[in-house]
Amino acid sequence: MLAQRTLKSLTRAVGVGVHSGQKVELTLRPAPADHGITFRRTDLPVPVDIPVNAFAVSDTRMASTISPGGDPGAPKVQTIEHLMSACAGLGLDNLVVDITAEEVPILDGSAASFVYLLQSAGIEVQRAPKRFLRVKKPVEIREGEGASLKWARLEPHHGYRLTFEIDFGHPALDATGQRVSFDMGSGRYQADIARARTFGFTRDVEMMRARGLGLGGSMDNVIVIDDYRVLNSEGLRYDDEFAKHKILDAIGDLHIAGKPLLAHYVAYRSGHALNNRLLRALLADETAYDILTFEDETRAPAGLAALAPAW
Repeated sequence: MLAQRTLKSLTRAVGVGVHSGQKVELTLRPAPADHGITFRRTDLPVPVDIPVNAFAVSDTRMASTISPGGDPGAPKVQTIEHLMSACAGLGLDNLVVDITAEEVPILDGSAASFVYLLQSAGIEVQRAPKRFLRVKKPVEIREGEGASLKWARLEPHHGYRLTFEIDFGHPALDATGQRVSFDMGSGRYQADIARARTFGFTRDVEMMRARGLGLGGSMDNVIVIDDYRVLNSEGLRYDDEFAKHKILDAIGDLHIAGKPLLAHYVAYRSGHALNNRLLRALLADETAYDILTFEDETRAPAGLAALAPAW
């Protein structure tokens, strides 16, 4: 049986939110089978649990934010996509995330630190079948036209593949790889995707900070780009790091569905908002998907039974 996974023990991290600038502590705890991933705001007078699902997303400006029932006025947790991406890359299904503020810490701006934290706690196989969300027919969301066109699509695929193309019309980004295709079954998430960092433009800093965003950003956790070049002295980690970070984000945004996907995700200039609209469109059409388990692991797509060592 291809089984669900959780952590073997708890693990902790401390950092700052890239948008809020607030110090925040995370405690990542094991959870029982079929629990899913839940964030718990422990800083509130009465702790609030926020189960992760596509309809809990309440804001997608610059990050994916969730709140109970998707209510934008309720307690929230923002910038969950990098941690969710790490959970997907390690095949984790069940987890409780205690958090002492409203934003997940940015750490180094990638998912690599979360991968390390989760692996340090150990990964435990549970006595329950892993449930996949299998896409049965194409679902697509398009927005804008001409130079402002962006779109994202889910197609049937026996496995989990993601293809993303960026187009920023910026010399520093245009000089790097514009299109990345990644197969989750390759076992190379940690090496090829997890280390890709978030990025931002100096021209947007004042606008973002006027909106209360980017207050914790620095060259320690963001690739900073002016009108011509990357300003970080160490340069890029991958020659296509910008496109790979978009793949990293998409993996996290799509893991908000609550179950790993069996699909090919294809996108052009997509982001958090479009990714969530795509998930909601899929789930709104009961003929577009089904829930699949694998009693015989050999019938599962290659690689998905061993996304990370379990011990």
